[in-house]
This record gives sequence, structure tokens and C-alpha cells, in this order.
Amino acid sequence: MKDFTTEKDAGGTAARKAWMGLLAQARAADVLQLWDASDLAADHQWLRVPEVGGVMVRGRAGATGAAFNLGEMSVTRCSLKLTDGRVGHAMVQGRDKRKAEVAAICDALMQGADADAVRDAILTPLVDMAQARRAARAARAAATKVDFFTMVRGE
Repeated sequence: MKDFTTEKDAGGTAARKAWMGLLAQARAADVLQLWDASDLAADHQWLRVPEVGGVMVRGRAGATGAAFNLGEMSVTRCSLKLTDGRVGHAMVQGRDKRKAEVAAICDALMQGADADAVRDAILTPLVDMAQARRAARAARAAATKVDFFTMVRGE
């Protein structure tokens, strides 16, 4: 996962891609819990109200073969504008309109002076949660590991 806290580039696009990806992939319950626990708030007007749709997921056999349609996935997208003019967008997996709204607000807030507060209250805890889930999954997989060994025959 890219580090949105230290990554610098000409337009900030790589850092923005990292935090938007984090918000899109995070569990809705985690995002909403962190948002509700924070003191962050932003008045906004909708540019595009949250709407549920579908996207085609494509895959490649062996990551190198010809692309094929794997199936469809539900997504929710929205766009909003804060009262100070910053614009936030979100496209998240699933049908959770509230998660899409919070993700778009976070995107807009990250583009201004509120970035440190959003990073501390929302993004950094989401990174920590994702790393903890990965570590737990790796530990469960490691518990099932079987070591095969070959004994040398004494010929």
C-alpha cells in the first residue's frame, strides 16, 4: 500500500490516488466508525448524489494472458463540493451510500488545511487496521504450513 503521508510528486496525484484507494478498499464499518468518532465535519453541496451502479471486472490468466471479463461488481459513486470550493470524489465497492459520502468528504478535506486532521483521525487508523488484518490472515495461513523434507538415503 502506498504511503500517502510522505509521497510527493508534481501534482500530488500519486498521494491522492493512495488515499482514495485506501478509502475505497476499506471496510464500510471501519470508515464510518472512524468518521463518527472524529470531530471532522464539512458542509457540502452535491455535484453528483451517491448512486449505485455496476462495473465490469476484467482479469488476465497468469497476469500475462489476454484480458477477459470476470464478472460485474456493484459500486457507489458520488461527487461533492465543500463551501470553500474544494471538490471531493469517491467510488467505493458495494452499495453503501454513506461510505461513499464520507470518502468524498475526506477526499475534499485532504486537499486543504484539514489534511493532517483527516490523516490522523481516518487514514492512519485505516492503514493500521488493514495491516493488522493482513498479519492475522498471514498468521492463519502460516499455521497450516506443512514443511516437506527429504531424508538423504545412505547409499
